[in-house]
Amino acid sequence: MDTLNTNTDGQLPAVSVIMPILNEERHLREAVEAILAQEYDGEMEVVLALGPSTDRTDEIAAQLVADHPQVHTVPNPTGRTPAALNAAIKASRHPVVVRVDGHAALSAGYIATAVRLLAETGAMNVGGIMFAEGTNAWEQAVAAAMTSKIGVGNAVFHTGGEAQRADTVYLGVFRREALEQQGGYNEEFIRAQDWELNFRIREAGGLIWFSPELKVSYRPRPSVKALAKQYKDYGRWRHVVARYHSGSINLRYLAPPTAVCAIAAGIVVGAALTPWGFVVPAGYLAAIVAGSVPAGKGMSLKARAQIPVALATMHMSWGWGFLTSPKSLAKRVIASRRPAVMAPSASN
Repeated sequence: MDTLNTNTDGQLPAVSVIMPILNEERHLREAVEAILAQEYDGEMEVVLALGPSTDRTDEIAAQLVADHPQVHTVPNPTGRTPAALNAAIKASRHPVVVRVDGHAALSAGYIATAVRLLAETGAMNVGGIMFAEGTNAWEQAVAAAMTSKIGVGNAVFHTGGEAQRADTVYLGVFRREALEQQGGYNEEFIRAQDWELNFRIREAGGLIWFSPELKVSYRPRPSVKALAKQYKDYGRWRHVVARYHSGSINLRYLAPPTAVCAIAAGIVVGAALTPWGFVVPAGYLAAIVAGSVPAGKGMSLKARAQIPVALATMHMSWGWGFLTSPKSLAKRVIASRRPAVMAPSASN
């Protein structure tokens, strides 16, 4: 029997929930309360790694600590996500580590289901669906784009699918031993640190498992500018992963940069040589408009009208970030080679 089924007292394994927090005043309380509301019979703690926020995040975190003895905080002076995650892992103490973001909300039964799946599958990390949902028309449009195949390809943690072995999963519920064996997250990866860590776990023979039983609500970026920055950074750092881990790229990741190059070439040819060059950008525009129709089913007219904007922002920003990712980033990451190995914590 897997040791995660029960401990020596016949109880479920204790769980540490780790959260990287920076400027999360809008959603932090909701995210933590969704964790504390989980029906889980094992012991649980919540560790908030606080970056240098410029809003009311620290005030809200302090109140959560005062109201709930399971919640405590650790500092993250850099504000970087992987550094926050490593600080929270080091400060936590239980054999199961659940990663949650400050703008995400766990579905009912998430932790209990994840612990069961770890035991049943023998996986080192399990995760589920990134269930994007918005509170206004723009966020709803982004959510629709992020859960459609025209927006994100065949990534099952975005679009859903059957339980299966996966390259990576959204957030993740880990066996602590996997994190300690890998030395935690590589702090040089400002973005794509989840994908990079899961790659190392897989390379070491560990199983990453996706299950649609697990669902986490995600709040999309609130503006075109914020979405563009998010996806430019995604593309930029995904290229760094490809340089750092040869053989880790596939056609899905090459589609956005290819689209950027084709559209730019079409515009140049159309403007300088022949109007036929505009066929490529026009064809792309027609494709995302057509693709937004099924993606926006049941949504308001205002939200549906913004889905093509969200799709184009995601595609073009990701592709541009990938194409312009400086080689100096990869050199810095390669120089580090591995994240700093954290000292093993006492596990219950």
